Amino acid sequence: MNLSDLKAGDSAKIISVGGEGALRQHFLDMGLIKGTTLSLIKLAPMGDPLELQLHGYDLTLRLDDAKKIEVEPIVSDKTPKKSKPHKSIPHPGFGEYNEEHKKEHHNPLPDDEVLTFALVGNQNCGKTTLFNRLTGSNQHVGNFPGVTVDRKDGVIKGHKNTLITDLPGIYSMSPYTSEEIVTREFILKDKPKGIINIVDASNIERNLYLTMQLLELNIPMVIALNMMDEVRENGGAIHINEMEKQLGVPVIPISAAKNEGIEELIDHALHVTKYQETPIRTDFCSPDDNGSAVHACIHGIMHLIEDKAKKAYIPVRFAASKLAEGDSLIKEALNLNEKESNILEQIIQQMEEDRMLDRAEAIADMRFHFILKTCDGTVVKPHESKEHTRSRKIDKVLTGKYTALPSFAIIMALVFYLTFNVIGAALSNLLELGIEFLTNAVDKALTSLNVNSVLHSLVIDGIFNGVGSVLSFLPIIVTLFLFLSLLEDSGYMARVAFIMDKLLRKIGLSGRSIVPMLIGFGCTVPGVMASRTLSSERDRKMTILLTPFMSCSAKLPIYAFFATAFFPGNAALVMILLYFIGIIFAITAALIFRRTLFKGEPVPFVMELPNYRMPGIKNVAQLLWEKAKDFLQKAFTIIFLATIVIWVLQNFDFRFNVVEDSKSSILASIAGVIAPVFSPAGFGDWRICTALICGFMAKESVVSTLSVLIPKTSFLLGIISPVNAIALLVFCLLYTPCVAAIASIKRELGGKWALLVILLQCSIAWVAAVVVNLVGGMIF
Repeated sequence: MNLSDLKAGDSAKIISVGGEGALRQHFLDMGLIKGTTLSLIKLAPMGDPLELQLHGYDLTLRLDDAKKIEVEPIVSDKTPKKSKPHKSIPHPGFGEYNEEHKKEHHNPLPDDEVLTFALVGNQNCGKTTLFNRLTGSNQHVGNFPGVTVDRKDGVIKGHKNTLITDLPGIYSMSPYTSEEIVTREFILKDKPKGIINIVDASNIERNLYLTMQLLELNIPMVIALNMMDEVRENGGAIHINEMEKQLGVPVIPISAAKNEGIEELIDHALHVTKYQETPIRTDFCSPDDNGSAVHACIHGIMHLIEDKAKKAYIPVRFAASKLAEGDSLIKEALNLNEKESNILEQIIQQMEEDRMLDRAEAIADMRFHFILKTCDGTVVKPHESKEHTRSRKIDKVLTGKYTALPSFAIIMALVFYLTFNVIGAALSNLLELGIEFLTNAVDKALTSLNVNSVLHSLVIDGIFNGVGSVLSFLPIIVTLFLFLSLLEDSGYMARVAFIMDKLLRKIGLSGRSIVPMLIGFGCTVPGVMASRTLSSERDRKMTILLTPFMSCSAKLPIYAFFATAFFPGNAALVMILLYFIGIIFAITAALIFRRTLFKGEPVPFVMELPNYRMPGIKNVAQLLWEKAKDFLQKAFTIIFLATIVIWVLQNFDFRFNVVEDSKSSILASIAGVIAPVFSPAGFGDWRICTALICGFMAKESVVSTLSVLIPKTSFLLGIISPVNAIALLVFCLLYTPCVAAIASIKRELGGKWALLVILLQCSIAWVAAVVVNLVGGMIF
C-alpha cells in the first residue's frame, strides 16, 4: 500500500521511496527513507495535503507525492518507553581538558585576521534568535519555515575582530531550494574560518542530518544545542559529553531565548576558530555496517577525486559523499574526465548492488543510521512537549476539517476590522488632532512674526500639510504590521499554507506562496524577498508577479484619504473591499499566467509545521519600531523633499515668478501633458495626475502631494465625483508598486521582469479604472 492510503491515526513503516531528481533527494533529506516509522496525523480540510509525524517532528506532504512512497501498516505501540537512567555529569567548561575541548594552541591565526563564522541550522531552530544574542542585532524572528531569506552579517558583541553571517535555514547541503544554494555557496566559496551549527535539542534526529554534512567540510565547528530548557522541562536529557565524543566537536547546551550558555558558546567558537581546530571525526560510515558497501564506496571515491577536490577547493570527504548520492553540481565543479566519470559510476553501481538501495537512499540511510545510533546512546527522549500538546489542541480548531477555513476568514476579518475601524482608526484620529494642533500653533507663530508670505506658505501649505497628512496614518500601518507579526511569530502562517495549498494549486501555486503574499499586505519588499523560500523557479516568479496585487500598507493613507472624503459613513467598508478587489485581480492574473507564462505544475508541498509559540513582546515591539522608523524616515526624507518640490513647482512659473493661480505653474504645464491619458478614467485633473506620478517614488506621497495641491477636502469634492473617486482608488490599488518594491523585484528576477511588472500593473490599473468609471457612470 501507499502512504496516501493511510487513515488519520494510522502508523506505518516505509518500504520504498519513489520519485526522482531533487524532489526525491529532498524527501530522503527530510527523513523519508526505508525503515522509517511514521504516523498520519490528519488530512488538510480540503483533503490534501496530509500531515505526518516522523523523527519527532510534523511534516506536510501532498497526496500525489504520498502515492510515491510505499509503506506497510504497523500497530503503534503507545506504551511509554522507560527512559534510561540519566546521571548528570558536569560539562567541561572552556579550556578544561577533553579531546573535543583542546587546549593546545598550535598554528593560531594572526591576531589582526578577522574571524569569520557561518551560523548554520535547520529552519525553526532558533537561529535568528541566537544571531541577535551574539551580535545585539535586531533581526525579525518568525515562526515560519524560511524567515531568513538573505545573508545577514554582524559582529559578535565584545569581539570587534569577528564577523558572523546568519545564513538561511536549511535541512541539508543538497541544492533543492535557493536558500540551500545560498548557504552552500557561502560555505564552499566564501570559506568562513569557523561554523556555529545550531541544533534544536527537542528535535535532534532531524537536525543532526545537516550536522553530519557540515562536519564533512572539515571546518572548525561548534554545535549550539538550543532549546535545552524545553528538553529539561519536558523530562528529557542529553548526555552532552558522550555526544561530543560521538561527533568530535564541542557541543554547548544553550537556550537562545533565555540567554543561557551564550558566553560559553562564544568562548568555544572563538577558540576553535582562532586555533583552527578541525573536527576530530568526519567519517561516519563504519566498515561494519551493511557489509561495508557505503564505506567502500565513499573511500574509493575519495581516492579517485583527491587531487581534483584539492584543485577545486572542495573538502574531499564532503565531495565524495555528495558524488555518491548523485550531486551533479559537485561533479561539474570537480571537472572529472570521461575515464574518471566511468570509474566513479562503477564504484557507485557496485554500492547499489551490494546495498540493494539506490545511491541517494543508501547515503541517506547511512547518515540516519549513525544519527539513531548516536541518539540512542546520548539522548533521553522527553515526554510529548507542552508546546506540541498545546499545538495539537489549537490545530483541532485552526486546521480542523470544518473549522479551518471559517477560522481563517474570521481571523483576517478581525485583523482588518481592528486595523481600520477600532485600534488603528482611533490612534490615527488622536495623532491627527496632535498634528492639527501643532500646525495651528506654528501658523499663528509665523503670522505673529510677520514671516514672508511665500516662506509662510511653504512651511504650512507645503511641509505641514504634506508631511502631516501622511504622518496621521502611521498608527493604521503599525497596527496592521502588529497583527501580521503576531500571525507569523505564533506559527499560524505555516498552518495557512497547509490549509490553502489545495485551493492555491487550482490557480497554479503552492500553499507556501500564501506567506509571501500575506506579507505583501504589510510591504511588497519583504513579500518579494520571502518568495526565496520557494524551491521552484516557476512558483517563485509567479508569486513575485502576484505579490504587488496584495495591497501594501503604504497605500492605506490613499484609501483612508479618499474613503473618508467621499464615503465618510462607510470608509472602513470601502477600504476592506479594496483589499478583496486586489485578491480577485491576483487570482485572475494567476489563472492567466498559468496558461501563458508559467505552464506546468506548482512545486510539491513539503514543509515542516512548527509548534505554536507565544510571540515575544520584544520581537513584536522591535518589528513595529522598525516599520514605524522606516515610515518616519520616508516621511522626513522622500516625502518631505517631494512636498517641497511639489510646492515650488505649484507656486512658480518657468521664470520663477510667484503665480496667483496654480494653473499657470510649472507643475500644471508638465502634468497637463499627462492628464489626457487619465481622462477616460475620470481623474484627468493635472493635480491628481501629479500625485499619482509622485506615488511611484513612495505611495504615501500621493496623499502628501494632494494635500499641497488641494489644501481643502471641499475643493477635492468639486474636482471629481464619488464614481471617479472609486475609479481612482482602484487605479491606486493596482498600479505599479513603489521604487523600492521594483528594485527588489529587479534584484530577484532581473530588469526585464521588473519592467514587465511596471507595464503590466499600470496597464491593468488603467483598464480597470476606465471600466469602473464607465460602468459607474451608467449606473449612477
